[in-house]
Amino acid sequence: MISIEETSGKLVLKTGSTTLTFDKASGKATLQRKMLLWNKKPVEFALSEIDDIAVKSDVDGLSGAAIHHSVMHRRNGEITVLTTEEANDAAETVKKLRGFVGL
Repeated sequence: MISIEETSGKLVLKTGSTTLTFDKASGKATLQRKMLLWNKKPVEFALSEIDDIAVKSDVDGLSGAAIHHSVMHRRNGEITVLTTEEANDAAETVKKLRGFVGL
């Protein structure tokens, strides 16, 4: 289940074992992931490093079902899958994230 909490200066996206926090006051984003029972080291970067946030669609090889991910592209070439949702939900998530970051 995806949860997006937004205030005027902060947006927090929580889905599964991933938490992504955008903080306008500090100008930073923090990506926290959990692997099994352990928290991985948080990744922190400037909001200005975010190049794009988009919907990436794939087809599952076994079932043929469409899979839609919201993904974040950073200027250093890293791509992070944020969510896996239905097409309309992924588009709405991307719209909120892009709007907050100013893309």
